[in-house]
Amino acid sequence: MKVYKTNEIKNIALLGSKGSGKTTLAESMLFECGVIKRRGTVEAKNTVSDYFPVEKEYGYSVFSTVFYAEFNNKKLNVIDCPGADDFVGNAVTALSVTDTGVIVINGQYGVEVGTQNIFRTATGLNKPIIFALNQLDGEKADFENVVEQMREVFGPKLTLIQYPIESGPAFNAIIDVLLMKKLSWGPEGGTPKVEEIPADQLERAGELHRALVEAAAENDESLMEKFFETEKLTEDELRLGIRKGLIDRSIYPLFCVSAAKDMGVRRMMEFLGNVVPFVDDMPAPVNTEGEEVKPDPAGPLSLFMFKTTIEPHIGEVNYFKVMSGTLNAGVDLDNVTRGSKERLAQLYCVCGQIKTPVDTLVAGDIGATVKLKDVRTGNTLDQKGCDYEFDFIEYPAPKYQRAIRPVTESDAEKLNAILTRMHEEDPTWVIEQSKELKQTILSGQGEFHLRTLKWRVENNDKLPIVFDEPKIPYRETITKAARADYRHKKQSGGSGQFGEVHLIIEPYTEGMPAPTTYKFGNQEYTMKVRDTQEIPLAWGGKLVVCDCIVGGAIDARFIPAIVKGLMDRMEQGPLTGSYARDVRVCIYDGKMHPVDSNEISFRLAGRNAFSEAFRNANPKVLEPVYDVEVFVPADVMGDVMSDLQGRRAIIMGMSSENGFEKISAKVPLKEMSSYSTALSSITGGRSSFTMKFASYELVPGDVQEKLLREYAEKAGADD
Repeated sequence: MKVYKTNEIKNIALLGSKGSGKTTLAESMLFECGVIKRRGTVEAKNTVSDYFPVEKEYGYSVFSTVFYAEFNNKKLNVIDCPGADDFVGNAVTALSVTDTGVIVINGQYGVEVGTQNIFRTATGLNKPIIFALNQLDGEKADFENVVEQMREVFGPKLTLIQYPIESGPAFNAIIDVLLMKKLSWGPEGGTPKVEEIPADQLERAGELHRALVEAAAENDESLMEKFFETEKLTEDELRLGIRKGLIDRSIYPLFCVSAAKDMGVRRMMEFLGNVVPFVDDMPAPVNTEGEEVKPDPAGPLSLFMFKTTIEPHIGEVNYFKVMSGTLNAGVDLDNVTRGSKERLAQLYCVCGQIKTPVDTLVAGDIGATVKLKDVRTGNTLDQKGCDYEFDFIEYPAPKYQRAIRPVTESDAEKLNAILTRMHEEDPTWVIEQSKELKQTILSGQGEFHLRTLKWRVENNDKLPIVFDEPKIPYRETITKAARADYRHKKQSGGSGQFGEVHLIIEPYTEGMPAPTTYKFGNQEYTMKVRDTQEIPLAWGGKLVVCDCIVGGAIDARFIPAIVKGLMDRMEQGPLTGSYARDVRVCIYDGKMHPVDSNEISFRLAGRNAFSEAFRNANPKVLEPVYDVEVFVPADVMGDVMSDLQGRRAIIMGMSSENGFEKISAKVPLKEMSSYSTALSSITGGRSSFTMKFASYELVPGDVQEKLLREYAEKAGADD
C-alpha cells in the first residue's frame, strides 16, 4: 500500500440519526472505491461496518467503524458512527479526531432530533459539515420539503450542490450545479450517465449555480474580485472557494444520494476527494499545555490513542491518529499518560474487520495496532524526548443509570474486570463502586446503551447479570439549632470508659458569623471559640467544628476523637442512613475522668450527643435535583410537559431552537430513573434530552415520611 503524505490524507466522520442509512452508504462508498467487490446489506448482516455479534443481533450500529478508501490518489479515512443517540460517544470521538463531518439525513423523515444533536456537537468542535440527503428513492421522500426544513434548522449556509429532478420511487437523476450537468442512473446505480441539463431545468440550475459561485467567492478576496468582474468562476476556483468555506463553516454543501441503489455516491466521493480539506488545511490541534501541534511528518513522533476494541481471535485492538512525525513499525514509544513503554510491532490500515499491514504512517493518518501492554483510550504515545500529551475528547454526561451485579455473588470480581475492559471500549459507559449506596452503578446514555452492554456480558463473556434500580444518594441536614449532651460510661473491671460531651449544632452556610450566644428554653449559652475546623465533605457540603471548651473541661487531646465521632454520624445520618452535610457543631462543655477517659470514650460520647441533637434540630432529607433539557417536536410538546410535571419537575422555561421545542426543567433524580424509555415512547423516538446535576433540595414532606418509614422497616428487619 502506498505511503500517503499529509497533504494527501483526509479524515471524515460519517454521521446521522438512526435509520438514516450510514452503514449502507459506507458499503456503497467502499464499493465505488474498489475496496469491496460486493455491497453487503444490514438485513443480510454482512456489511463492513456492523461486524460485531451484538450489532448483527440488534440490527443497528453499536460501535464506530474505521475504514479507508484510496480515491483519485487521495486517502480518505472514514469513521462510520452509530446513529442511535445512546451511542453518541462514538460520534464525539470521531469528530474529535477527524476534520470533516458528513451528516446523512433520511430523505423520508428530514431533520430529526438526533441530526440536531450531531450538528450541535460538530458546531461545538468547529468542524466543517457536508450533508448527504439519502433515501431519496423512498416512498415518502420529499426533497423540497426536507430542504425547506433544513434551511429553517441550519440557516442560509446550506448550499445545494445537487437537486433531484424527481424524488420518491422515480428518483434516478440529479442536476449537479457545481458541474452544471445532469447525472442519471439505471436500476443498478453505479457510474452515472452525464448529460447536458434539460431546458426545463436550466433556469433553476442557473440560479443555484450563481448562488454557489457567490458563496464560494465570499471566502477568498481574489475570487470575490473576479466574481464582481465576471460573475463566473472556473471549476478549480469554485473548489478552492468551497474548501475555504468548509474550513470556516460558512458553507454546508448538500448532496443527493440513494445509498441502497448506489446513486450519487461516486459523485459525492469525488467531492470528498477533490474539495474537502486535507489534514494540513485545518487548524492544528492543541496539546494539554495549550500549544498547537501541527501535523508535520518531520516533527517529533506523537500518537493519540482514540479507540479500543476487543475483537474475536485478535484481542485488544488500539486505534490511533498520528498527531506529529512519521511512524514506522517496530518503534519504541513512551506512554506519557501512564508512564510506561510500548513497542508498536505491527501497524495496520483498517477497513472494518479487515486489517492491512503497513510499514509507515505519517502525521495526520489513522491506523491501528495490536498487542500493546498498557495502553488505554485517551493515552498519548511519544518518542523519547517528546512530551506532547493530548486530551481533547469531552464525552457527554451520562443520563441513565442502573445498579449492576452478577447472578452469582462469587463472580463480582470477574464482572468488575469485564466492566473495566468495556469502559475502555466505550468511555461513555461509566462504572462507579459506590460505597455510599453499596452498589455498583453503571451509567450510560440510555436504556439501549446499557442493554447492549448486558447482551455482550451475557453472550460474549457468558456471565449472567442483573440490573437493579439504583438507590438515590439522599443527604441529611438540619434546619434549626439544637443542644444535647451525652455521657458514655462503662465499667468492666480494671480501667473503664468515661467521656461526657455537651454540644450545640446548627445549619451551616458559607460566610456565616462565628457563634456567640444561643438560647434554649430559659437558659443562655455563651460561646468562646478557641479553635475552628472546616472539614470539606467528599459527598458535598461541610462539617464545621468549633472548640468552645473553657476551663479544661475536656482535654484538647480528646477533641480529635470527638470529631471522629461526629464524622461517624455524618457518614451515616440518623434519619435514613444517608450522608449528612452542612452542619456546624460547637463543643462547649463536658467531663473527664483522670483514669477512665480515653479516645474511644469521647468518640462514642460525641457520636451519640450529635445523634440526639440532630434529631431535635428539625432534620430534613435532601434529594439530588438535575437540570434537564428536553428537545421535542412541537406536536408532542403537551404530552412531554404533562409527563415532566408528573415527575415533580419545575419547568424553568420553554423556547424554540432550530425547528424543535426546548423545555428546561429541574427534576429530582428519583423521577428520572426510566425517563429515557418513557420519553422515547411518548415521542416515537423523535426526542432527546440532557441532564446535569444542579443541587440538593429538600424533599416534600410526604416523600420524607415515606423514606423514614422505609428506613425504619429495613433497620427492624436487619435486627
